[in-house]
Amino acid sequence: MARHPTSSITHQTVLIDTGIGSIEGELVLPDSAAGVVLFAHGSGSSRHSPRNRFVAESLHQAALGTLLIDLLTAREEQRDVVTAQHRFDIRLLTDRLTLATDWLRKNEATIDLPIGYFGASTGGAAALVAAAETTNIAAVVSRGGRPDLAGESLRFVQAPTLLIVGGKDYPVIQLNQAALRLLEKCADKQLVIVPGATHLFEEPGALDEVARLAGQWFRGHFAGHQTDQFS
Repeated sequence: MARHPTSSITHQTVLIDTGIGSIEGELVLPDSAAGVVLFAHGSGSSRHSPRNRFVAESLHQAALGTLLIDLLTAREEQRDVVTAQHRFDIRLLTDRLTLATDWLRKNEATIDLPIGYFGASTGGAAALVAAAETTNIAAVVSRGGRPDLAGESLRFVQAPTLLIVGGKDYPVIQLNQAALRLLEKCADKQLVIVPGATHLFEEPGALDEVARLAGQWFRGHFAGHQTDQFS
């Protein structure tokens, strides 16, 4: 991935009211950011996911902003650790992702920036449902995602979508292959299989490849994207 020198990077703590508590996140914006990528973490994870943070830091070097945010309130996270009742609630995760999208579109520093989604595991499904229901999303990237959990929403996604799966993540490969066929309205869609990688991309170089692919996808689709046609 091409590196873009930045004179400074700003960090902002974000609190978004859900009506039953707040979700917390961190907005990072390099100078002259080409767009901002909203991360949807996977099941049992949070904005502190080391894998998502690794990808986010790589995107910063490519002059892309990021918003890593918890999709559950603190109370919901505590409950989910015990019951796991929220981590597969795609409707809930999608609604939280949409709230964060609305926040970005009203925030002075990001109001004019194209927005993309980066989803992991169940967050990949939430990203795709949100993209199907939200206008003018510039691009979507899913890492080891469960797009099958997006259901019929896949047929309504128009944002360019990149599905990245590990070469040894056999069941998830099949789920992503099936999902790719259902992305009928996508302006651009691709499935990339990273050789030798398992579900968490823990093998040497695997996550670097994810970051490279994601950076190329977002920069390519952010370029020239119009942000003034929200409905």
